[in-house]
Amino acid sequence: MSSKYPLLDTVNYPDDLKKIPKDRLPQFCDELRRYVIEVISQHPGHFAATLGVVELTVALHYVYNTPYDQIVWDVGHQAYAHKILTGRKSMFETLRNLHGLSPFPNRDESVYDAFTVGHASTSISSALGLAVAAEQLGHHDQHVIAVIGDGSMTGGMAFEALNNAGIQRSNLLVVLNDNHIAIDQNRGALNDYLLDITTSSTYNRIRKEVWDTLGKFERLGTRARAFIGTVESGIKQVVMKRSNFFEGMGFRYFGPIDGHDVVHLADILSEMRNIHGPKLLHVLTTKGKGYKFAEENQTEWHATSVAFDIETGKKLPSPKPQGPKYQDVFGITLTELAERNPNIVGVTPAMPTGCSMNIMAEKFPDRVYDVGIAEEHAVTFSAGMAAQGLLPYCNIYSTFMQRAYDQIVHDVCLPRLHVVLCLDRAGLVGADGATHQGAFDISYLRHIPNLIVAAPMDEVELRNMLYTAELSKSPFAIRYPRGNGHNLDWRQPFAELEIGRGRMIADGADVAILSIGTIGYEVGRALEILAAHGIHPAHYDMRFVKPLDEGLLHSVLLKYKRIVTVEDNVLQGGFGSALLEFCADNGYYPRVKRLGIPDRFIEHGSQQDLYKLCRYDAEAIAEAVRGMM
Repeated sequence: MSSKYPLLDTVNYPDDLKKIPKDRLPQFCDELRRYVIEVISQHPGHFAATLGVVELTVALHYVYNTPYDQIVWDVGHQAYAHKILTGRKSMFETLRNLHGLSPFPNRDESVYDAFTVGHASTSISSALGLAVAAEQLGHHDQHVIAVIGDGSMTGGMAFEALNNAGIQRSNLLVVLNDNHIAIDQNRGALNDYLLDITTSSTYNRIRKEVWDTLGKFERLGTRARAFIGTVESGIKQVVMKRSNFFEGMGFRYFGPIDGHDVVHLADILSEMRNIHGPKLLHVLTTKGKGYKFAEENQTEWHATSVAFDIETGKKLPSPKPQGPKYQDVFGITLTELAERNPNIVGVTPAMPTGCSMNIMAEKFPDRVYDVGIAEEHAVTFSAGMAAQGLLPYCNIYSTFMQRAYDQIVHDVCLPRLHVVLCLDRAGLVGADGATHQGAFDISYLRHIPNLIVAAPMDEVELRNMLYTAELSKSPFAIRYPRGNGHNLDWRQPFAELEIGRGRMIADGADVAILSIGTIGYEVGRALEILAAHGIHPAHYDMRFVKPLDEGLLHSVLLKYKRIVTVEDNVLQGGFGSALLEFCADNGYYPRVKRLGIPDRFIEHGSQQDLYKLCRYDAEAIAEAVRGMM
């Protein structure tokens, strides 16, 4: 690292940070922020969230004795600066690369990562568990801090944890990083409540005057502190015309305070160390702070998928033309379907831009519902609308749909309600790593009664499956991957697909390859490799995991005694397992080689790297076929 970072150069661990005089912390934060911008401009990743918590991150590590004191970062989008300050600065450029730094806090990576995270709204629960364990083990001087932000406080799990923590009375600090945005703008009553607090000049002015007057008397002891707390609570109730939500849950509430004043943050945190029990510090930050383009367009700069020019903010162009993103095919197609059918509505848990449902929202704002980070609610809310005759398309990333499993079973499929579950980011998603891989959905969906489970091989099939789902009158799940497709001419007239019917892509001899979903393109490349060696297997795109095309399977198994299955899903309980079950039930005994995600959590890296790592890229498919000959 060059001398343009004179203070940052001296810091590799929090103990180094504590040697910096407090009045020089603003300069240190400036250097840290510039370093994050410099690295991420060349090594893409989550961006704006970390820029917003630079001062908070520095203050926490400056005041608390980490890793003995434990910090839990909700989601983990915010934790890049944390990684830099905790022994990983020299590896920061490897972030999100295969075998490099994890994109999120990971217990296996560092003792400073108190909890492995990646999904939203988990920090208060896990931090409370850490705090209770500390008490049970006699570590009464240990502090546990949960940093929750990027919209995660809207998740139901966060409310459950607040409810429990308020009566548990453990030594827990919750830092609410309030920037009023997740990826898109936050929605819901809690956001409006926080906005009321943060924008009430009367409340903040009176609170400051009273705190300045009475706060100095805290040294008089417990009774004085209790009196000050009562006065503060009264101000909130009188000025805000309501009681404080967090204090109603049993927390001492402090704030809101400026989250970009690092010296003041450090002072406040130092004072709060001496207050036992559950407490919440409400910190106001700007997502993307310090980088003009990220501040002006926080949604676009939530994460960067390509390198960019720091001075202009322009993304560097892709080296070759690509097909459309699957999420955009979904968003455009859903909008077209909504134009034809007024009963179609869209539902998403805080991901309208991430799943491209914002396209429909722009045209039909009253028919798209962003319910916040609340996947269980999103599914059952959709079921309720379906029970009244609306047709909800509920879009949730595959890894997050895991959180709504019971709702799919109990609230959608059991009553056979017509809800279309759209699972974006299915399969290996790449650089976001183990917490975000959509590895399990085929396995956790295909055994649920009444549910149709489909996976398109290309953009045209995705379009037609969305149309077919409208006509099906049944619970219908469609899984599709992250990233770009291959078909530039995808916007074709709708065609209804026969449910449970696959198709032959290529005829051949000796070996049949059966694939499900877009991984069929890897099969296509494998066929090219094999053709160069005079080997010509057949290829079938199954389209539906449930119901299976039993007629097609009978014809394939009567003709071929050697079968290779390929899926972008875990092997346990996946499509290959479904084939083996069919063979066992129908008296077929072929030689079967299943290719897919092995029985382990898959790290981060590019999708192509991970296909290779898991042995179902084109080369591995070709090798499997040759091994069957």
